[in-house]
Amino acid sequence: MKAAVYDTFGPPEVLRYETVDDPVCQPDGVVIRVEAIAVEGGDLFARNTISPPSSDHVGGYAAAGAIIQLGSNVHDWSVGDRVATIAVGGSHAELRAVPARTCFRVPDGLDMARAAAVPVPFLTAHHALFRVIRLRPEDTLVVQGAAGSVGLAAIQLAAGKGSTVLAIQSGTKRMDYLRALGATDVMDRHAQDTAEFVRQSTEGRMASVVLETVGGATLDTSIAVTRPFGQILLIGNASQAAMRPDLWPAMTNNISLLGVSLRASFAAPSTRGDIEDMLRQVERGKLAVALDRTFSLQEAAAAHRYIEENSVLGRVILRP
Repeated sequence: MKAAVYDTFGPPEVLRYETVDDPVCQPDGVVIRVEAIAVEGGDLFARNTISPPSSDHVGGYAAAGAIIQLGSNVHDWSVGDRVATIAVGGSHAELRAVPARTCFRVPDGLDMARAAAVPVPFLTAHHALFRVIRLRPEDTLVVQGAAGSVGLAAIQLAAGKGSTVLAIQSGTKRMDYLRALGATDVMDRHAQDTAEFVRQSTEGRMASVVLETVGGATLDTSIAVTRPFGQILLIGNASQAAMRPDLWPAMTNNISLLGVSLRASFAAPSTRGDIEDMLRQVERGKLAVALDRTFSLQEAAAAHRYIEENSVLGRVILRP
């Protein structure tokens, strides 16, 4: 099969388009023929900072396609079933072997590009808001990095719950889109002071929950906009800057900082139901998936470079 592989961590140019061995189907797994690959933030982080476990390593978390082979222990799937998949590695290829438990049925009316882009960001947001905590209609949620895929998912899921959503993002051109998704108010963090924006929007009550995806110095701001006994959900560090917040304000105001790991929930009993429900909502138009641009798998390095150098709205897709 053809795949985008790399032998050492580094910039996008370490990716090469090569012919490699087909993946082996495990007894508890399946092999899919990949139709669409969603390039995740974790894909870029791993390629840029983590030594690959083997030569000709195939990275990538998320891909969708049709099952072409079943493991001997798999009885709840059939060859030809359309699935979205998540796993640690293996998405940037024509074929992918994954555990059957990390496959999610794609509705017939949903295209594979949007299906591939659902599991990672929507599961991350859902897990944070409804499993790690129990977001309530009376909550005010601040979303840092609101134009990223997790932020876009969180806005929709929280608005669907009836919560007030304040979206913090860079630039002004996407504000109307974020409002259309359900954000109560939106600000450009380069043009306004975040703490003052939240103070005015909440009439001084501040946020009960903050979804933190940016990291770095933004974490100090997240603490500053959180009310006493509020919660900060640490989703990621898109800035890739050191996070050394002043924790004294958090301690004196009884603010909880909660780490959220998607990997820990891959095989949780609730995961399949959560993702398949959200895939159905996307098919029905209840949830929106933003797709920025499509590249061929052969252009994987260019796709990674494009994401790193641009303010991408939603997901970039690779097509084998």
